[in-house]
Amino acid sequence: MSAEIPESLRDLSWELPRNFLGLEGDAATWQNAGVVILPIPYEASVSYQGGTKLGPDAIIQASRFIELYDQELDDEPGPRVGVCTLPALHLTSAGPEAAIGELREAMDAILAEAGDRLVIGLGGEHSITSAPVLAHADRLGEGRRLTILQFDAHGDLRLEYEGSRFSHAAVMAQCIDRADLVQVGIRAITSEERALIREREGSITTIFAEEMWSDEAWIDRAFAALGDDVFITFDVDYFDPSLMPATGTPEPGGPPWYPTLKLLRRVFEEKNVVGVDVVELAPIGGNAAPDFVVAKLVYKMIGYHSLRGAVHGTRSTEEGPR
Repeated sequence: MSAEIPESLRDLSWELPRNFLGLEGDAATWQNAGVVILPIPYEASVSYQGGTKLGPDAIIQASRFIELYDQELDDEPGPRVGVCTLPALHLTSAGPEAAIGELREAMDAILAEAGDRLVIGLGGEHSITSAPVLAHADRLGEGRRLTILQFDAHGDLRLEYEGSRFSHAAVMAQCIDRADLVQVGIRAITSEERALIREREGSITTIFAEEMWSDEAWIDRAFAALGDDVFITFDVDYFDPSLMPATGTPEPGGPPWYPTLKLLRRVFEEKNVVGVDVVELAPIGGNAAPDFVVAKLVYKMIGYHSLRGAVHGTRSTEEGPR
């Protein structure tokens, strides 16, 4: 319960705290957290349906009603690891370039303070991804190259869209000179993007959605293309609209839930996941199911992250919050 509540009143039937998972006390503090949630309700260049600025709050609200016990892991990773939810980061309205530049400065500051904590950004539109990707690429140092693992329906490899290099449709093009790219679930690209993928074969690996239905060989192919250090960006339109209708540009034919989790678990267990963002949820009034799907996805990644026994400072997340 919030520190503003007098001790004598803390046992009353207050609502859950507006933190991710509804965590409270030591499990939700910066000092004790192994994971940091950063809401980024930025929306400027959506193509079809709007509403992504409402995504972070909807994810956090839905997360408060997720069961903390994960039967796959036989664990309650959230309270054990500790999850600190930061206030929403509101970016300037002076234009996309200025906004992404402001986000980059904020990411540099947050990552410097976070140490080995895993920072998970909640968007907002996909254009926000270039800032954490480039911040992490700079932090890796000489001789190490970041790989982006992009779950998405769209390539996002346009050089610009509607006159802006900082559009959500161009975000991966902003990153590919500084990081390798593994794309999964793609089923909507331009001919120019397809040509770029062929030209960059070796540094861009694209697994199209139609390749993912006959068997799970795509999981091995995606994993084999990853380097040691991975940033995961998850555009929720990756999923089929039957599971995820609440997104700006839904595309039919998206991959299902459990094979996706299988890849995610393997990546967290065997690679160094330096950061994560989850973007493009556009909540639908009266239908909270998609919000819950995304909140559950974020919690699954927190659980998988905890399997590596990640540490920040001198405290192992296996010790739990103090």
